[in-house]
Order: sequence, then structure tokens, then C-alpha cells
Amino acid sequence: MTSIKAADVAKLRKQTGAGMMDCKKALIEASGDFDAAIDVLRKKGQKVAAKRADRDAKEGVAIVKINENKTSGVAIVLACETDFVAKNDSYKSLAESFVEIALNYNNKEDFLAANFGSMTVAEKLIEQTGVIGEKLEISAFEKIEAKYVGSYTHGSKIAVLVGLNNLIDNAEVLSKDISMQVASMGATTLSYKDLDSSFIDAETEARIAAIEKDNVELKRLGKALKNVPQFISKAQLTQEVLDKAKAKIEEELKKQGKPEHIWDKIVPGKMDRFVSDNTTLDQEMCLLDQKFIKDETKSVAEYISSYGDDIAVSDFKKVSLG
Repeated sequence: MTSIKAADVAKLRKQTGAGMMDCKKALIEASGDFDAAIDVLRKKGQKVAAKRADRDAKEGVAIVKINENKTSGVAIVLACETDFVAKNDSYKSLAESFVEIALNYNNKEDFLAANFGSMTVAEKLIEQTGVIGEKLEISAFEKIEAKYVGSYTHGSKIAVLVGLNNLIDNAEVLSKDISMQVASMGATTLSYKDLDSSFIDAETEARIAAIEKDNVELKRLGKALKNVPQFISKAQLTQEVLDKAKAKIEEELKKQGKPEHIWDKIVPGKMDRFVSDNTTLDQEMCLLDQKFIKDETKSVAEYISSYGDDIAVSDFKKVSLG
């Protein structure tokens, strides 16, 4: 039987993260050959990975890394099966090692093929699957390059990158605020102007149908009915639509006997309500059209404009568990 030195076991454990006994067994199987022992652990990982391939990896760590110049950032999720593993310090350290490498690549495929010591990132994932005993994967990879890149991480569950088109004073504050907005409110696109008209039409029909169905049950129960919007996006609020809405509001004020000289104090608020009620899609999906979480009296676009006319969000990305 090959004599295995404690120093070799410790070295293999440090490099792979495997337990002491697993490292010793691997070295014995490899007759003391260090590189062969790593291959033994990797093959063990392949077996475990094959057995757990159909498992859900919905826990893990969402993490970001930005370069020193604040012009490039990456966000990844190192996913596993259980929260117990995700909270382990060695697991978090592994995620940090991965994101350091990820910063040098523009897509997930190239990142997985990148070197991680004596193996690739993809092979390291397989090796660690054998070490940890759970399915591990990079479930999300997003990269941003801009004049300024900022970020926000919500615990270890959500990570957001925001790119600004210019480097300004307080860029860090602005980018973090917008990143927090994305993390909190879940925007998926920048503006309602980016939405496809066919998508808006389909969403309008589906949302109205869902509300009308709910109202049938609410009416049966004698409860207040939900408002059924005519529209769901600013893209639908043409000048003609807005003019008709204003005329309808003025007609209602006339019927209520409100003096015409005070209409200009009432109409703007009611028009704002009309727009709010008929832009639910924008408020859910479109970053610039959402209400700013730190001051709901203004939109995100209005908050950004407070930093100057020459500043804008050029891009944003979000990664999260599950």
C-alpha cells in the first residue's frame, strides 16, 4: 500500500476543497500521484453530477464583481440545492473565485471554458459537486460595460448591475439607487418604448380578461369590483386617447356642478390617475416608467434627470436565485 504523506493530503484538500478522508482515499487510489488524485475526485464528481442532474438547484449565491475603473461588471449565480450549503463560508469563497474569473469573459460559455487552476471552470463545478454532494451550476451570467458601472447585492439572493452613459459626480449613489430599484421592483426592460406592440396587445387582452373574471366572483360575493383598464402602457396613450380622457373628466365635473374656473386645479390630478391606472405594464416591467422607491412622487426617469440632462442609464442586468 502506498504511503500517503499528511502534507499531500492537506495540499489536495486546499486545492480541491474535498474532505480529508476523500483526499486521502483519492491519493491512495492514485498511488500518491497528485494530479491523478485530482482526476479521481473529478470522476467522483461526474458520478454524483450524473445522479443529481434532475435535481433543482434553486439556492446558492448571487454575486457581482466590478473592475477597478468601474467600466465593466459581471454578475453570476453559483447555484446549489440547499440553503445549508449556500451559507457555508467555503461555498461563498468558491463563488468569489468564480466571479473573479468571470469578469474577464463576455459570456457564460467562454467563462465555463476558462482555466481554474489545473482544470476548467466547468470541470471545477463537477469536482465540487462530488465534494459537496449537491448539484452545482452557474445558473446565471450577465455582463455590462459602460462609462460607469455600479451595483447592488441584496443579501446573497439578488445581484444587479447598472451602467451609466457618463461619469458624473455621485455616480456611485445614482447607480446604487437604480440597482436597488431593479432589485426591489423587478424591471426587465428600460422603457415602454422598448416594448413590442404585439406583446402589449396580447398583454392588454389577457389582463382585462383576468380582471373581468375576478370581478364576476367579487360581484357574487358583494365586494368592490376591480377597475378594468382600457390600456396598460404609455405606448397606447396617444394624444387622441389623452384628449378623450380629459374631455370625459371635464364632462363629469360639469355634471357634478363643479365651477369651470376650478377645473384646472382638478383635471391634472385626475389625468395623472388615468395614466397611472392605464400603465400597469410599464410600472411592472419598465425601469424608467416605475415610481422611484425612495420617493414615489416621481418616476425613476425624473429621479435620474435630477442628476443632469447628460446622464442616463445605458443598461442594467439582474441575476437571482431560482
